[in-house]
Amino acid sequence: MAEFVTVDRPEAGIAVLRIERPPLNLIGVQVALELAAAAAELGNDPSVAAVVLYGDARVFSAGDDVAELAGLSAEQAGAMAADLQAALGCLARLPQPAVAAISGYALGAGLELALGADRRIIGDNVKLGLPQIRAGLIPLAGIRRLSLLIGPSAAKDLVYSGRFVDADEAKALGLADEVVAPDDVYESGLRWARRFAGGPALALAAAKRVFEAGTHGHDRARTEWAELFTTDDRVTGTTSLQVDGPGVAVFTGS
Repeated sequence: MAEFVTVDRPEAGIAVLRIERPPLNLIGVQVALELAAAAAELGNDPSVAAVVLYGDARVFSAGDDVAELAGLSAEQAGAMAADLQAALGCLARLPQPAVAAISGYALGAGLELALGADRRIIGDNVKLGLPQIRAGLIPLAGIRRLSLLIGPSAAKDLVYSGRFVDADEAKALGLADEVVAPDDVYESGLRWARRFAGGPALALAAAKRVFEAGTHGHDRARTEWAELFTTDDRVTGTTSLQVDGPGVAVFTGS
């Protein structure tokens, strides 16, 4: 059983993946691996239509466990780098849509984790940043995703300076998709996730794989598109669209 990560099922089709390492929800190796293991389990669960990643009402994650990192040798860091990097990208590998609902702070590895989500909803009092440079390090999993999300120039500014951005700047940069009152963060995450309950899970998963393919996405889209023609959901969806219009089809995930 995980020590720092829990999974809640507040309603049908929605799973809430929670970081529970108070008071700051720091992300050390164990936390990252527990998150990755829980995400992998949810990814294999056909009853889950969407995933919400949440910390608590005070803080999403204040970042890396610097005390843990300070004790690592170069050999230890090299041995764990690939696994830790993969763990911080666990939301991007989910076949289901995923939203990070962010309160308080999302810094360092916490923000890197959130960058793998399909959407980021933040409270209007939130601070975001990648301050690893101030510890003589760099973000392990966030540089590429950040650059693709907000552009290389803005990404370099954040990574090289290690500075924090407030909610308004995060929204302007495209780092956050939606800004809400602090008390509404969790419910806003659930509201976004509800859109996918009963939806075309196979097509959504295919679309996520295309986005994740990056520069090879155009080629990947051809393969994913063609493979959807082998599914019952494609038959259901195309038939329903012709007869009843959009938004009526009942998909089964097969």
